[in-house]
Amino acid sequence: MPPACQSPRALARPVRPGYRGRVKSDGYSLDDQIGFVLRRATQRHLAIFSEAIPGLTTRQFAALARLAASGPLSQNQLGRAAAMDAATIKGVVDRLRSQGLVATAADPGDGRRLVVRLTGQGQALFDATRAAALEVSERTLAPLDKAERAALLALLARLA
Repeated sequence: MPPACQSPRALARPVRPGYRGRVKSDGYSLDDQIGFVLRRATQRHLAIFSEAIPGLTTRQFAALARLAASGPLSQNQLGRAAAMDAATIKGVVDRLRSQGLVATAADPGDGRRLVVRLTGQGQALFDATRAAALEVSERTLAPLDKAERAALLALLARLA
């Protein structure tokens, strides 16, 4: 089964049974690389999210959350606010629009810009899934105590 489809519990297991951070003789261990560890944590989070909020991706939810918090934004502003590049946010907006969750229109002040806003259906879906999204974060961070959670989030914010 591909990692993104595995259960959150399966993804929480060590990569190698008995792994304790040992570095191979050549000085490189994939298990000690930040990108690899972040990818595994992300896979676990995505599995928890898709179980809790089926039918929406984390990127789609992020776009809905940003629009709910800020109101209408240009597609470019939305992409920056939701940490997505131009191609990714375009695909996300297209899919959300096809589901009736957002509407787009040319910016009256600058016809080159596309303004994205939540529809009533999009706002209702965000409101209905907000509590589940909070629970996703709780479940993702469940292996950590309160102090570890705060430290992890602060350290990741410094890296971001």
